[in-house]
Amino acid sequence: ISGYSLVIQARDSGIPPLSSSVTVNVDISDVNDNSPVFTPANYTAVIQENKPVGTSILQLVVTDKDSFHNGPPFTFTILTGNEEEEFTLDPHGVLRSAVIFKHMVATEYVLCVQAKDSGKPQQVSHTYIQVRVIEESIHKPTAIPLEIFIVTMEDDFPGGVIGKIHATDQDVYDVLTYTLKSEQKSLFKVNSHDGKIIALGGLDNGKYVLNVSVSDGRFQVPIDVVVHVEQLLQEMLQNTVTIRFENVSPEDFVGLHMHGFRRTLRNAVLSQKQDSLHIISIQPVAGSNQLDMLFAVQMHNGGFYKPAYLIQKLTNARRHLENVIRISAILEKNCSGLDCQEQHCEQSLSIDSHSLMTYSTARISFVCPRFYRNVRCMC
Repeated sequence: ISGYSLVIQARDSGIPPLSSSVTVNVDISDVNDNSPVFTPANYTAVIQENKPVGTSILQLVVTDKDSFHNGPPFTFTILTGNEEEEFTLDPHGVLRSAVIFKHMVATEYVLCVQAKDSGKPQQVSHTYIQVRVIEESIHKPTAIPLEIFIVTMEDDFPGGVIGKIHATDQDVYDVLTYTLKSEQKSLFKVNSHDGKIIALGGLDNGKYVLNVSVSDGRFQVPIDVVVHVEQLLQEMLQNTVTIRFENVSPEDFVGLHMHGFRRTLRNAVLSQKQDSLHIISIQPVAGSNQLDMLFAVQMHNGGFYKPAYLIQKLTNARRHLENVIRISAILEKNCSGLDCQEQHCEQSLSIDSHSLMTYSTARISFVCPRFYRNVRCMC
């Protein structure tokens, strides 16, 4: 307990008794009576041979129960095990290599490390670090090609995480890093540690091929990453149809069904090969396990097919569509709960282009804006 706040009252013996109160704050000063604590108490780490000087091996984690002026910053010292000065320990507790290790020379080192706090008098504690030297990487990383589809309203793309590269390595201790060719960094970034791909704002319509590679420190492997950006037209929103699927998550739809369903849907609704199918958005239905897919079909001359025409085509082809995935409903207007006739139901659709939904799988990522459907009865 770092302090107490007491309210003290003095009362006299008169009739009637009179009194007054005063607050007394008692601060408890800290003395340095706790030693630093390593978590865990002792460490094990590995380093591959032939790694460059300065390679990070281990981050020490130290806490102290004393107040801040009696705790950090800590002073770290390697007491034993570093007689040949193979290791360095920086002020932040990061253990690094000071030589290029060879597995044939030594396979194991045991270091005794001391941590000293900032109190007076100083308290110390010790930990042991077992460092194993293992053979260098013998397997190349493997990565899955990634295709990313981004749907955005005209020039209003805000940017954000659009997907993640999935890479593995059979060498258990390999640490993978991801890089993007420098000239593409004006539009995209790749997180070097986890492979997340970030798009910056204002992407133009079109196709982008990213030069991404993954490295285990010895081998570097290129990864095929293709980004398709489609900008919506306002006219699309006035001619949309919604297909509602049953018992499917957005990620499962994107990863397992989207390519197949798109192909089947094109065969069902396109009148001419030059027509274009546009999947505008997919979005879970709140409070259910259903999923809405919003789409429109553009004619080769630039116009759009009316929803009533598309619904008729979908109804006729529903059995073929359900060979791919189970359909719950085909919606043009959604007046559920409103007591009005179908022809007197007006629907408006709005797109929130700044609220993007990213559905990422190992092979395909789909990024689309959130949409809102408003319906009302027209008298």
